[in-house]
Amino acid sequence: MDIDEAPIKEFVRDTLNIELDLHTNHDLRPTQTVATIGNDRQQVNPTWGIQPAWAKKLLINAQSETVAEKKTFRNAFAESRCMVPCSGWYEWRDEGGPRKQKYHFAAADGNPLLMGGILFPGEEGPKLITLTIDPNKECAEYHHRMPQFVPHQHLEQWLTGSVEEALQLVTPLPDGSVQIQRA
Repeated sequence: MDIDEAPIKEFVRDTLNIELDLHTNHDLRPTQTVATIGNDRQQVNPTWGIQPAWAKKLLINAQSETVAEKKTFRNAFAESRCMVPCSGWYEWRDEGGPRKQKYHFAAADGNPLLMGGILFPGEEGPKLITLTIDPNKECAEYHHRMPQFVPHQHLEQWLTGSVEEALQLVTPLPDGSVQIQRA
């Protein structure tokens, strides 16, 4: 995940009236702390990923299309939705070379993105799962999933609406709205 401090802080302050405590990190990874906005419109700083007893490895994502039904995620989706303000995200693609090529994805208009997520309580602090969705046409060339983003005009619906209202927002970014560059 890509976090560029200044534009995100300005956007969150102007749209949500929240002073976000955030620092630039152009390569935020699972197990690191992520600045999020919880459904109470307060900043939460969870660790990215959960490790259920049954899982062999860390879970960092859940599919938006089924998150309300899956036992592991449904309560958090109903009660603890959040959003992760970010500048973009990364995917790696096999292009036949010795190493996969890293790509950076960002909003074509340059605005911050609001990635959908859910929060879990934890003994060592809150944990974050980010949500994914089937990709739009341009992102499908790079990965079979993409992050789910909350449209800026629907923040309240995402954070505090019913499960059904939140599920109405489960759509990929429109084609043509993503800028993709080699990283």
